[in-house]
Amino acid sequence: MATCKPLLRVCPSTLQPASLLPRTQQRFESTTRRHRKLLALPAAPSYTPSTSSPTLIFNPPSSAPSVHHTPLKFLPQSDKRRTLYANTHHQLTRTALTSRTSPIASPGTPLQTSSHLPPKPSSALPPPVRQPYDKQYHLSEQQVAEIRQLRAEDPDTWTRVKLADKFGCSQFFVGLVAKNEAKAERVAREHEGMRAKWGGRRREAREERGRRKMGWGRDE
Repeated sequence: MATCKPLLRVCPSTLQPASLLPRTQQRFESTTRRHRKLLALPAAPSYTPSTSSPTLIFNPPSSAPSVHHTPLKFLPQSDKRRTLYANTHHQLTRTALTSRTSPIASPGTPLQTSSHLPPKPSSALPPPVRQPYDKQYHLSEQQVAEIRQLRAEDPDTWTRVKLADKFGCSQFFVGLVAKNEAKAERVAREHEGMRAKWGGRRREAREERGRRKMGWGRDE
């Protein structure tokens, strides 16, 4: 009995409350390297030609067949879908021509012949994000000189935002007429000092972001 008392005093302290969460280690795709590994997928067998000569690859999605999605090259000459496709295309073209007629299309000219115009959209376009406005050129030479003077005296107080609100112009115009090279260099040095404190992971992610931006214009 003497040996049971220490065990009773030790065992309750080692027990932990029951938890419904699984005690497993979890890893998330939080690094650029793992994202690149996920995107490195092998080519599909249907897109990998077996010969070096040019071949035609047709890999439609797994959906119901449609005359608008099946190319004519893969339809036999006796297929009724060819006639259905031609009738549908002719009907759409005639509807577009009756609703959109050129004012200079007179009989006997090339514009009078039927052409394949796209049909009108069935619904109206969404409203613009910002209301259209006309550019204003209301600032005089004295006001431009005042903008340059305020910007040169205290660039930290008279920022581009404050000057644009004061004179009723855009920030781009303020930066165009009143450049401050000293402040631009100081801000660039501050940003460079902040980037020097970055770790390897953040630096690699920012470089990858820059490479993606460069690929936007090349449709990559």
